[in-house]
Amino acid sequence: MTDDILNGREMPEHEQDEVKERILDLDAPKMKFYEDLRQKAKNWTNHKGGALGGKLGEYLFALPDLFILVCRLASDKRVPVKKKMVVAGIISYVLMPLDIIPDFIPVIGYLDDLVLIVMGLNIVLNDIEKKVLLDNWSGDGDLLDLMKKISATAEQFMNKNILQRIKNWVSK
Repeated sequence: MTDDILNGREMPEHEQDEVKERILDLDAPKMKFYEDLRQKAKNWTNHKGGALGGKLGEYLFALPDLFILVCRLASDKRVPVKKKMVVAGIISYVLMPLDIIPDFIPVIGYLDDLVLIVMGLNIVLNDIEKKVLLDNWSGDGDLLDLMKKISATAEQFMNKNILQRIKNWVSK
């Protein structure tokens, strides 16, 4: 046995090797392409979209990290079953081809997904420990701060009817 711990138990060395084989090396040259592409897209949104476009782009680049977070919460044993149903609803909405704002609309097509995930996470956070949320977060920066910023920006800039439809969908 080693000192590495997974789910509150020591992990045998052979299991560690299996896990290591499945983990993607984020420093690998293959990931450099993704990081370069992501940086180019961020620069493009900052240049073409001005301050609002840059802020919107920053939040949209968090969407994959937030989606991974809700997927992890769906399988975390510390999340109550009732809240897992909320998380499953969020995942379903994001994967659905029909959205409140269609995904084929450049940039803003993913806003409803982003706002819905954040609103759903706020609901889930009320009934689970903050630590559970943070344990499953692998994105950049402070998750709770990011959620606050996205919520405030959505309230400020999104069409009120669309925002209300998202809130209604989350509260069901």
